[in-house]
Amino acid sequence: MAASAAVILLAAAVSVSAGPVPDRLDRFRALASDRLSAAQVLDGDAATEAYREAYALLDEEVVESLGSGSVFASVGFLQERLDAFGDAWGGAAVRVTRLGRFTVGVFQLGERAMANSVRVYGKLGDDAALLTTLVQDGRPALFPLPPAAGGAVQFLIAWEGTASGRGSRPVRLDVARQQGDGVRVVWSTADAYPEGLVARTYTVRGADLRIRYELPYAGRVPGCEGQTEQEDVYRLAAGASVYTRVSQRQFDAWHRDLRASASRFFAALAAGDRRTVLTFVPDAKVREKLPARLDAEPVCDAAGGAKGEQVAVAASDAHGAPWTVTFQREGVRWRVTTAAPVIP
Repeated sequence: MAASAAVILLAAAVSVSAGPVPDRLDRFRALASDRLSAAQVLDGDAATEAYREAYALLDEEVVESLGSGSVFASVGFLQERLDAFGDAWGGAAVRVTRLGRFTVGVFQLGERAMANSVRVYGKLGDDAALLTTLVQDGRPALFPLPPAAGGAVQFLIAWEGTASGRGSRPVRLDVARQQGDGVRVVWSTADAYPEGLVARTYTVRGADLRIRYELPYAGRVPGCEGQTEQEDVYRLAAGASVYTRVSQRQFDAWHRDLRASASRFFAALAAGDRRTVLTFVPDAKVREKLPARLDAEPVCDAAGGAKGEQVAVAASDAHGAPWTVTFQREGVRWRVTTAAPVIP
């Protein structure tokens, strides 16, 4: 999932209206049926402007209710009002949460990155206002967190991409913390996992964050079973605003080790490094049959035996002809036991 830069607007983008706007929902309904529908498939300024106008109407609705106070400022009333907007645009989902002095809205208006946001409302001086807008690729979900030092409000946002057929999805997890009149992101998996995070599962329980994800390494083929995954557990210490990793474990670690060994073997073969090839292929008869070059192919490995003790790896020679190279695990090392061209 390519992550776009977070947009943080620490300003009163909306102020309380002098009176109710009776046709706001009608205007949103008209916008939804016309321009928001087109924005789902179009790029450029027209789509951006359609979402901007939709959010302007939603922000006005929330800010007016908060400014009115009493029952109109309650989460229940706000949710009911915003549900009406969601019904007007079938692709919309909105959830409102009260966190300390803030009212936080999680808005999903479609599949496009620009369509989704987390918006923080509260008091700016004596007026209700939109304080902060956070935007990333993916659909957002909100998880309240224990307060930071001094009781500062903080929460975690999960930005989820589209799920793959293998049950994993790109995800970005951000911790947003109260700062001044709004919030800002103080920790992100974008920094902890600069190569990107494709998670099979993640859970947020109190101060603990658990992530099981696809571990990136050379030779990994998307969609194949039995490849190495890792689970990291992070914890927020009392009063802290950033996660610290407290444990880590791997699943099917043998596959990453196999692929590292296969990469070294193929590189040694191409370089004519006979000494290294000998360490991988002790059987002279097998070595004699090896071509001068083999390159791994992006095909699922065929594992046999307990925990992948024997694995067939697809490769091709310098002429593009397919080969199968079989690796056998011997203790902590992998040896090549057979290598042969695939006969159609």
